[in-house]
Amino acid sequence: MQKLKYESPAIQKMNAGLMNKYGSRTEYEPVKQIDGVAVKDLIAQYGSPLFVISERTIRRTYQNAVRAFKTRYPKVQFAWSYKTNYINAVCKVFHQEGSWAEVVSGFEYRKALGNGVPGNKIIFNGPEKTNEELKLAITNDSLIHIDHFEELYQLIDLSDELGKQPRVAIRVNMDTGIYPMWDRFGFNFENGQAWSAIQKIVQSGKLQLTGLHCHIGTFMLSTDAYAIAVKKLGELAMNAKTQLNTQIQYLDLGGGLPSANTLRGAYLPGSDTIPSVDEFAEAISNALFQIGFSSNELPLLILESGRALIDDAGYLLGSVLANKRLSDGRRATIMDFGVNILFTSFWYEHKISPAQDFTHHTEDMVLYGPLCMNIDVVRQSVNLPLLNRGDQVVVHKVGAYNMTQWMQFIQMRPNVVMIDEKGNTHLIREAETLAYIEQMEKMPEHLKHFSL
Repeated sequence: MQKLKYESPAIQKMNAGLMNKYGSRTEYEPVKQIDGVAVKDLIAQYGSPLFVISERTIRRTYQNAVRAFKTRYPKVQFAWSYKTNYINAVCKVFHQEGSWAEVVSGFEYRKALGNGVPGNKIIFNGPEKTNEELKLAITNDSLIHIDHFEELYQLIDLSDELGKQPRVAIRVNMDTGIYPMWDRFGFNFENGQAWSAIQKIVQSGKLQLTGLHCHIGTFMLSTDAYAIAVKKLGELAMNAKTQLNTQIQYLDLGGGLPSANTLRGAYLPGSDTIPSVDEFAEAISNALFQIGFSSNELPLLILESGRALIDDAGYLLGSVLANKRLSDGRRATIMDFGVNILFTSFWYEHKISPAQDFTHHTEDMVLYGPLCMNIDVVRQSVNLPLLNRGDQVVVHKVGAYNMTQWMQFIQMRPNVVMIDEKGNTHLIREAETLAYIEQMEKMPEHLKHFSL
């Protein structure tokens, strides 16, 4: 038997945190493999830290969401939210499953085209679209979601220039009982902006009003809020039909469905508190049927969910660098990954699992990253077994936003690996190098030489 490393005892101040009736949760079940591939083998081959994506989990999660909605409503289409995770291999899995692309920038739009998505299956959202980007979208017959009146007038001018009628929708913001209300984007329902925009589009004769779109918030925990959103979009659609003789072809409810992650400060883990995808599907479908559309005029329901479809499929593997005691006696463990690549640690309490066997001793501790900045905190308080230098851990549910919001701050970004459904591993994004980071830099001639 391997001799355990001695750690001297220490007197420490009790840090109980906020009181709650559920008590503290321990998180020390070892996770030694992901989809049948050993964590230690993955780190040995690809290094630490390392992002791992489970293709099997993506497909099963997506298929479950499609089932939940299509068994309740006859016309449903998902559109993969590129901003959530736009690594091409990840996007291709969703497109193979039948998902369209939803993008919020010209950069993402070109990625979707490069991934082989037909132009008429790309939804172009976002408040900034240049003339060149809009021309590209119009030429490719994409669905353009208008965010403000300036963009509406911009599209009217471009329709004259190109001699085409772009297919458009408007983004609508509204009060659904969720606060703060997301009214930064789109046209407001309550003050009449949305109806005014609809009238201007139809009366211009230059644009094809094909849909209505909303995105009421993020990590939504209320199914009722979506039902309210459906009711208000439905009211606009009915008015467009009766007053403007314009048939709305689709209602796009955007995204915002939560993953099973746990928000910071929550009493219970997210898996115990978030509504299921079936509950969201039930609320949305019931609201759609209550609008009053005839059976042959039911609009297509589009969903742009990202986080709920990819979070569970992502893991971050890392290693322990060191342990120390803070001034108040708390144990602090320093990892080789931080908030630079785990951006969601700012709002989630990610589950952390050791990747090897351990003793039964556990302790509340702080998990820090390796960055020279005081806010580099992966977990502010977590109960784990005593981890030693070189031990490895698995961070769960990191598939959403971390690989699009990560930073080149102090440390370079690591490899990303996908495990396919047969258990084979594929490097889908290489770790960065100094040459990669410096390739866009230019050096003025007078700074090229110096003597110290």
